[in-house]
Amino acid sequence: MHYKAVFKVVGILFAMFSISLLPPLAISFFSSHPSDDTFPAFLISFIAILATGIAVWLPVRKNREQLGPREGFLTVAAFWFSLVTVGTLPFLLSQNLEINFTDAFFESMSGLTTTGATVLTGIDDWPKSILYYRQQLQWLGGMGIIVLAVAVIPMLGIGGMQLYRAEMPGAMKNTKLTPRIKETAKALWYIYLGLTIICALAYKLAGMSLFDAVTHSFSTIAIGGFSTHDASFAYFEQDLVLYVAIVFMILAGINFALHFRVLNKLHVRDYFQNTELRVYLWILLVTAIIVCTVLLLFYDQLGGPSETIRHGIFQVVSIATTSGFTTDDFSKWPLFVPAMLLAASIIGGCTGSTAGGLKVVRVVLLFKQGRREILQLINPDAIIPIRLNADPVHERVINSVWGFFALYVVSFVILALILQATGLDMTTAFSTVTACLNNLGPALGAASEGYSTLSSASKWVLAFTMLLGRLELLTLLILLTPRYWRD
Repeated sequence: MHYKAVFKVVGILFAMFSISLLPPLAISFFSSHPSDDTFPAFLISFIAILATGIAVWLPVRKNREQLGPREGFLTVAAFWFSLVTVGTLPFLLSQNLEINFTDAFFESMSGLTTTGATVLTGIDDWPKSILYYRQQLQWLGGMGIIVLAVAVIPMLGIGGMQLYRAEMPGAMKNTKLTPRIKETAKALWYIYLGLTIICALAYKLAGMSLFDAVTHSFSTIAIGGFSTHDASFAYFEQDLVLYVAIVFMILAGINFALHFRVLNKLHVRDYFQNTELRVYLWILLVTAIIVCTVLLLFYDQLGGPSETIRHGIFQVVSIATTSGFTTDDFSKWPLFVPAMLLAASIIGGCTGSTAGGLKVVRVVLLFKQGRREILQLINPDAIIPIRLNADPVHERVINSVWGFFALYVVSFVILALILQATGLDMTTAFSTVTACLNNLGPALGAASEGYSTLSSASKWVLAFTMLLGRLELLTLLILLTPRYWRD
């Protein structure tokens, strides 16, 4: 294990993350908010994180060892844990907030993993600097700050593929858009940044203030769920705001590599020829939007057809894409609708998107494999290849999908049982694991109105669950195997 290479990269990443504190620092400096005293908090946080990065990097700056697969996993896991920890500093140092370390760590983890679960209330009265910082955490975590680092820091081009594969979500981690991994990372961030800018402009034209438009574009494209208001999207009276959010949540749930190919070749038909995208849209349209809206209309849940259709579609897209924005308490919706929405969040968005969940492509491959097993029971000698987008899928990919699904189920059950051991009831335990493992946020039971009432033990378990979901199990679980640490 090349530990010096790990320390060198982590130090660089820390220094890079410290730069992200400059925008909220500037907002705090120029703020006219009468109670905004966050400037010292952000200044101290900036200096502390930058100094830590330099202190970690300086002793190993001359190291020339390359990152291998094992070092890549350790680097990503170590950086995410430490990044979440230092991400708590602005919350803890701000005199405007009365928050303990557990809640600050939970909020930081929820932001960076784009989960959107929150323990905080009364945020409408907070200084804009803190609100901006909270939203920015989600934006940085959406595409991944390590992927950003690979794109902009030349020295990370060596071994960058190991970092890229360890952080990027999805079943096709080895797919590169360009011959060089640095250019692939750049392409993904160009698409990500472009969508964010367009989304912010659309929100502003729809009636949001400039601050709300920018900050909500961060959490929308990151599929995060944080808002600058306690009421989330219910705060906004303009109907057009909800429609803008629906469009961009759906776009952010599509594979960014597919966006890149369409824009690069100007072939819109590539969208319609993609199996995963068709299934993704079908799930949103049929199993979620149509079923949910019909039931809400039948039970007159939201008061009037137009209100029901608008808010019903918004909430379905938000939950199914694991965005987590809310306009109504969906836990009180009739029959099986809350459970159906949580089930849709387990599937989540497309691979290579900022959405959480299993990812649609894995569900498609699991279905095709199940169908093949049934057909081979009928005709044992038949050779039935599994195809995706008309191309045969290698058996290694099928096996990896089955392995991931098995680990997902086992992890889900164990975490839910641990949460019940901390005192949560079954509904709250299983729904919060679903919400955090799939980076969704909103849950049922005692967490339906937020996570603030949960015990500290439950919050620590769920914080780990969020990171487990964001890094898609393997990056963390591989560190728990004895064989990983053998030379």
